[in-house]
Amino acid sequence: MAEPTRKRGRPRSAPDSAGTILALDRALDILDLLAAQPGLTLSEVAEKSDQSPSTVHRVLHTLAARGVAETDPATQTWHIGPATFRLGSAFMRRSGIVERARPVLRALMEHTGETANLGILNGDAVLFVSQAETHETIRAFFPPGTRSPLHASGIGKALLAFGRPETLTALLEQAPLKRFTDKTLTTAEALGEDMARIRQRGFAFDDEEKTRGMRCIAAPVFDLTGEAVAGISVSGPSHRIGPAHVKTLGAAVAAAAGDLTQALGG
Repeated sequence: MAEPTRKRGRPRSAPDSAGTILALDRALDILDLLAAQPGLTLSEVAEKSDQSPSTVHRVLHTLAARGVAETDPATQTWHIGPATFRLGSAFMRRSGIVERARPVLRALMEHTGETANLGILNGDAVLFVSQAETHETIRAFFPPGTRSPLHASGIGKALLAFGRPETLTALLEQAPLKRFTDKTLTTAEALGEDMARIRQRGFAFDDEEKTRGMRCIAAPVFDLTGEAVAGISVSGPSHRIGPAHVKTLGAAVAAAAGDLTQALGG
């Protein structure tokens, strides 16, 4: 008896996104994991990525062959490889905004005494791409590559308020949004009201909405077409960024964002 004809098509295990390559998707999950938690053993990578050790072994050695991952023979732990720096640098070169922002961030940090950050829109999050750290012992730290939710970050809310309307609309349709602290804005009404305040005063204020004890003030950066392409912020502990400092710091951040906008021809 002839075997039934096998139907062609995507395998049942394929992800929902059309055109996605499952093996590549799993490999990128592992790469993301190594970026977030360097120094994991193979078994730890397998456990945290919910993949079999044999699959993880093949993925890690494939990545290592391309220099994207590397292992420490002494500890048998895995880390991001040097090739990722080349890839990241290529992304940074796509726009001159990072280089142009360096002196602006440094001046803002020296003026305010707080860490200054540069972030861009990355899907439904903010991607931090540059930073000038304060000299203070207690400080906020968002190393390049860190992502933060739009609705619970200063730069995110600045980009929502002054960016494309469809970005804000899409986010509001997802409400209630993820709550991080008791101050996180999770409803469409609360976030919409905050957008109106941001547009009126020209800067956004993250009042411990992502992390208790930390505050952030941000303003948008515009390109030559008038589109909000990035945001600048200062962030620090709440005991240094108190309610009395918000207006002064907001003016400083907005001025710095204006300087960068001008440098970009915006």
